[in-house]
Amino acid sequence: MHDLLSVENLRQWLRQAHTFEPEHSEDVVALEGLTPAAVLVPLVVRESGITLLLTQRTAHLHNHAGQISFPGGRIDPEDSGYVAAALREAEEEVGLVAGQIEVIATLPRYGTVTGFIIEPVVGLVTPPLNLKLDDFEVADVFEVPLGFLMDEANWRLENVAFGGRTRQYWTMPWRDRYIWGATAGMIVNFKHCLDHGRRR
Repeated sequence: MHDLLSVENLRQWLRQAHTFEPEHSEDVVALEGLTPAAVLVPLVVRESGITLLLTQRTAHLHNHAGQISFPGGRIDPEDSGYVAAALREAEEEVGLVAGQIEVIATLPRYGTVTGFIIEPVVGLVTPPLNLKLDDFEVADVFEVPLGFLMDEANWRLENVAFGGRTRQYWTMPWRDRYIWGATAGMIVNFKHCLDHGRRR
């Protein structure tokens, strides 16, 4: 599939998949009552191919410390919606400005066992990237080829004991990075949305 991951195909497939509801969310009892949040899924349009920009969170944060994540966070009262929140958070956390981001889709919301209901906002990012990291929240940023992440051969399903239960979660190891949990789950949903849109 990675040979088909052009900008135009992404736009078309996501547009055709707008009614798709993937099966994967974390093992939460109900999505009601969770804290609304949004993340940007930043697809960097490189000459060598599309990459996905991810962040490594700092170790001292209260939520998801040290984990690999998308830029994003909870919805603030001044945000006009999920898209506005995702763009604001991306600029605050890593310095991506809205003028270089083309929002092409939102993905189905994703519930987490840590109490958030997240709407992923997919954006095409035009280089160059003049990133400025929020040192309090972001320890590092890196890019992963989108083709690698969309190849299910690179996914692993693992188990962890949490809350007195055994829970399954996706992982996508890449070089020395360990992509897992909600971030990996949303990437899985992204792939399923693309597959659904491509078949329509």
